[in-house]
Amino acid sequence: MKDERVGMVFAALGDPTRRQVVESLASEGEMTATELAEQIPVTRQAIAKHLATLSEAGLVSAEAHGREVRYRLTPAPMRQAVAWLAETGAEWDERLARLRSRFPR
Repeated sequence: MKDERVGMVFAALGDPTRRQVVESLASEGEMTATELAEQIPVTRQAIAKHLATLSEAGLVSAEAHGREVRYRLTPAPMRQAVAWLAETGAEWDERLARLRSRFPR
């Protein structure tokens, strides 16, 4: 399940507009889809679709405030993705070190 979630995070962040949404939420905090559409050059409907994808990946959560829906980042899935990158990088470092020791220059 964790690997599936990490894959969803990378898939969601593979789109440059979704990365912009994440950056905006990281710098501004909670925002509505309308506020995000004012900062990012796409329609509000497109922002809503991007937010849905980010929500499916667990990267954002929504909370209703009256008629407004405000979105915020949820950091846990990002931490899992960073941990996966660190683990995978360490594994490759070990493999490369073994190769270097077997085949010195």
